[in-house]
Amino acid sequence: MDKLQWNSFEKKIYVHSTLTKLYHLWATEEGITSWFLSGAKYVSSDGKQRNSSSFIEKGDSYVWNWHNWDGKAEGKITQTNGKDFIEFSFEESMVSVHLEEMNDVVIVSLKQFNIPEDDDSKLKIHFGCSNGWTFWLTNLKAFVEHGILLNETEINLKNNHLAGWVFVNM
Repeated sequence: MDKLQWNSFEKKIYVHSTLTKLYHLWATEEGITSWFLSGAKYVSSDGKQRNSSSFIEKGDSYVWNWHNWDGKAEGKITQTNGKDFIEFSFEESMVSVHLEEMNDVVIVSLKQFNIPEDDDSKLKIHFGCSNGWTFWLTNLKAFVEHGILLNETEINLKNNHLAGWVFVNM
């Protein structure tokens, strides 16, 4: 990314871990629900639900459930390589996650792109998701390096209609 723009953004974080562990945390139901989601279901292109520890594959569909929000995200896995890269549709856009070993750490690079450029998408997808991914990448680092979760899983914030905009630990 050479300059800031409305149709995409990129977030990066160093995590003291291995490619194998981080890929598992992104590319399996078991992994992604340990630090990010309250529930996830992956269905292969032939209609079979994946085992919770099986890697996602290109063509899979997903349904994600969140902590403190009754909505769900649905999309498709568009690319995987089984070791350091996944790409999926998300919120009328695309997200890619690339893992790169460097010295004793892994750089997690997340890009959200193909974001529509209408005012609603600028607010909800570019601004909202950019803030959200900043938190979730930090949560991933805290979970992997220190065994703690920063997101709220015990206090019900669902009755506060602005909770997703004002609480940093949704």
